[in-house]
Amino acid sequence: MEWLFDSQVLAALLTLTVLEIVLGIDNIIFISILSSKLPEHQRNKARITGLALAMITRILLLFSITLIMKLTDPLFAVLGKEISGRDLILLSGGLFLLAKATYEIHHKLEGQDSSTTVKAATFASVIVQILILDIVFSLDSVITAIGMADKLWIMVTAVLISVAFMMFFSKSISDFVERHPTVKMLALSFLLLIGFSLVAEGYGEHIPKGYIYFAMAFSVFVEMLNLRFKKKNKMA
Repeated sequence: MEWLFDSQVLAALLTLTVLEIVLGIDNIIFISILSSKLPEHQRNKARITGLALAMITRILLLFSITLIMKLTDPLFAVLGKEISGRDLILLSGGLFLLAKATYEIHHKLEGQDSSTTVKAATFASVIVQILILDIVFSLDSVITAIGMADKLWIMVTAVLISVAFMMFFSKSISDFVERHPTVKMLALSFLLLIGFSLVAEGYGEHIPKGYIYFAMAFSVFVEMLNLRFKKKNKMA
């Protein structure tokens, strides 16, 4: 129990937990949008299952640190850029996210009947899609964890705390996104942004996460002002 009095260990655990939560926000958005296609009684189950899969994936990857490090070894080169196993995963995940977000935006703007979408989606298909992106988001999260801490138990504890936090607030976030169509469109735009950053990262072009999260936070701030203004107009 000496770690309880070790300020460096506590600081590392706190910092890593906060980072895991921040990195998990895009995961919650994606899970919320996918689960909204299911019947009402299955949505919460899909959210919890998706986050549980994310937790399991991250912990398994943490216990496979040696394998993850090997993923950074170049496999081949494209247009003078070396591509590793990690790059392939990021590229595939980024392209999938771009395609999925574009598809969802198309359906929203075209105004297609949402009931048809709900019937077309199955619990299994939604979970498979969540699992695909969980792998990509988990890889990014685990690489961040490895860079932040040198003790495995700190990384695992941070993942457990962050996922528990996300499970607690996932329903509130999902309900809020579902109630406000403009917020849902904004969330889909975020997924496009994240997908683009994953593709760029996979091709070796690093985009600082701070820029991405600042842009997202500023957009959310503006949208909250719009919602507040709209609410005041309704009450007037």
